[in-house]
Amino acid sequence: MDIIIESLPRLLSGSLITIQITALSVLIGFCMAIPLAVLRVSPKKILSLPVYAFTFYFRGTPLLVQIFLIYYGSGQFMEILHAAGLWSLFQSAWFCAVLALTLNTAAYSTEIFRGGIQGVPAGEIEAARACGMSGIRLYRRIIIPRAIRIAWPAYTNEVIFLLQASSLVSIITVMDITGVAREIAARSFAFYEIYIFAAVLYIIIVYGVLWAFRRIEHRLNAYLRVGSA
Repeated sequence: MDIIIESLPRLLSGSLITIQITALSVLIGFCMAIPLAVLRVSPKKILSLPVYAFTFYFRGTPLLVQIFLIYYGSGQFMEILHAAGLWSLFQSAWFCAVLALTLNTAAYSTEIFRGGIQGVPAGEIEAARACGMSGIRLYRRIIIPRAIRIAWPAYTNEVIFLLQASSLVSIITVMDITGVAREIAARSFAFYEIYIFAAVLYIIIVYGVLWAFRRIEHRLNAYLRVGSA
């Protein structure tokens, strides 16, 4: 128990890194996924095929491989990245971790929201068109909000999976919960105690995220309760 108390500040610091990386990746990934999902359902192949290729790769390869390719593989393009002024970013394990997680969750979220868009009832779309809506306005006011409501439970699961998968970034020296736990356990040999406590921290964060996303889902579906009242 003493080792847990001594290590608590560092483990809590690692928890903040985990939350920070996950939150930033989810935010950027969400902002990418919505427009990519719209392109993904486009009947024009020139718009949908590049998005399909993106999701095909990032959903079909292990996240750990993606992290290695971005962090270690970027060294092969040092001159190009130097010329673009980006090498200082790719030298940072934190940046590479966020980039890998962002691209991974963007790919999965794109397919989730694609399913949401395709699940919007045709009657609602026809009613909106009958009111004079079309194009961007139709997507902005009817299709996208409805698709988000439909896809939200699946998207919640994706965020939880990403949070748990973020433990992989410790492989590239990011000191998140897993990275801190591994370092402390290697020095103290208290593997059981340290990793059990790390698991407890993950559980607390996961259920905190679940609570927040269920509150958001409750707000998104408020119109259903008003209609049934």
